[in-house]
Amino acid sequence: MTVRDLNGAPGRIVLLTTTHRVAPGLLSWPAWQVLHAADSVVCGDISHPQGPYLREAGVAVSDGVPDAAELVAACAGGRTVVVLAGAEGEPELTNELAGMAGSGRFRTLPELELLPGSYDLPGARLLDLVRVMDEIRANCPWSSVQTSADLARYGLEEIHELIEAVEAGDPDEIREELGDVLLQVIFHARIAAEAPDKPFDIDDVAGTIVDKLLRRHPHVFGDAHAATPEDVKALWLAAKATEKQRTSLTEGIPLGQPALALAGKLTGRVRTAGLTVPLPGSEPDAGPGGGADQGFGYRLLALAAEAEAAGVDPETALRAAARAYRDAIIAAGG
Repeated sequence: MTVRDLNGAPGRIVLLTTTHRVAPGLLSWPAWQVLHAADSVVCGDISHPQGPYLREAGVAVSDGVPDAAELVAACAGGRTVVVLAGAEGEPELTNELAGMAGSGRFRTLPELELLPGSYDLPGARLLDLVRVMDEIRANCPWSSVQTSADLARYGLEEIHELIEAVEAGDPDEIREELGDVLLQVIFHARIAAEAPDKPFDIDDVAGTIVDKLLRRHPHVFGDAHAATPEDVKALWLAAKATEKQRTSLTEGIPLGQPALALAGKLTGRVRTAGLTVPLPGSEPDAGPGGGADQGFGYRLLALAAEAEAAGVDPETALRAAARAYRDAIIAAGG
């Protein structure tokens, strides 16, 4: 077997990777340094999004990536060759180089360096979600005709499934159900972007909640002080009261939510406001219409108020009790 010796210093091969989720041309400073100092820059994809920006910056880019042997030869004499890698890197090239290194036919080979030129920031996959949703809205026969009113029932279903996953404590299920809830958000926003009157998109949705979080966390983003969770809640409610300017304590409480949750929200509003509003009587014939149904309702309302005052969400508490009862039924052979 002949062992080949490269002519002088072996040089360096730099595989420069970038993410499509960052605008082309926005590269790290180390990436620009390597590109400007390289003896040659090659790219196998003539339509690579970075190509025009590199050329505009004075970096000569040659189309086509040499095979491993040609690339090694191009590095002879200590030269640096930058390979502008595709979305999947350059697996064939790296495999060929690994094969050359393991063959024993070369005393020295160029140094191989992987250099990320741009990185995904937290939340980068949300950009993929926006892109995919755009494609689906444009090309799917079902999705393209849906309205927000059509989707409303799915949102309720997905929230319930998320709650069940949280209660079960299964991380995989929670992650999946969170994705389904997020799909509802992105879908509604995509539909709203097409509205002829007052359109908005997902960036407007995100901007709205960011602004709200900034306003309602003055202890984080301002000069307010909060040492306890109770202090935080007080600041939140004060900011909310300023924003909403409601004329009634019940304003803004959705009546369509589950009954126990509704009862807890109503009694919580009263307690937080420091008002005294007696609960309806619990006698079977109390109140207009009377009857046993109303009597049970009053008793449930009283229990919901008691739970809320103790810091317990009545809806969650009843769901937990119902799950325990279900397990008991199963254990009994039912």
